[in-house]
Amino acid sequence: MVTEVINGNELHKIDPVFGQVSFDNHEQIVFCNDKDTGLKAIIGIHNTVLGPALGGTRMWKYANEWEALNDVLRLSRGMSYKSAITGLNLGGGKAVIIGDSKTEKTPEMIRKFGQYVHSLSGKYITAEDVGTTTQDMDMIREITPYVTGVSIEKGGSGNPSPVTAYGVYMGMKA
Repeated sequence: MVTEVINGNELHKIDPVFGQVSFDNHEQIVFCNDKDTGLKAIIGIHNTVLGPALGGTRMWKYANEWEALNDVLRLSRGMSYKSAITGLNLGGGKAVIIGDSKTEKTPEMIRKFGQYVHSLSGKYITAEDVGTTTQDMDMIREITPYVTGVSIEKGGSGNPSPVTAYGVYMGMKA
């Protein structure tokens, strides 16, 4: 927080991005905006010390853009910790697409998002998350190799939900 004194009155200003607790020294934040497809997305790259940032793309109807930014910051930071604690040679990243996945998502929007992922030249690798599907990852794969979780038919691992569920179960058991 920045404190400023004007005419004897102390004013507090909050740094809206770098001052957020969830910012936590992120390496890169990419704002993706495409008027033609309606794409509004944010890619958060928290840390790439151990390798490229891996994290899914969530499509969610956020109340506002600040909520979306805070979510991507929080989630990408969490992915850094998950990768490090499991010994993966990967960093932490995450992306959010702002919108309702049931009513606003289009193939053109998903492909345009793939172009933004590709523009990062492998620094960020995307995957499926809430509001995105294996089919979406297949469309992104048409644009860039920096995606995982594509369908089995296209040479990928398919839907990650069963593996994720098993991981949660094993964590609860532990």
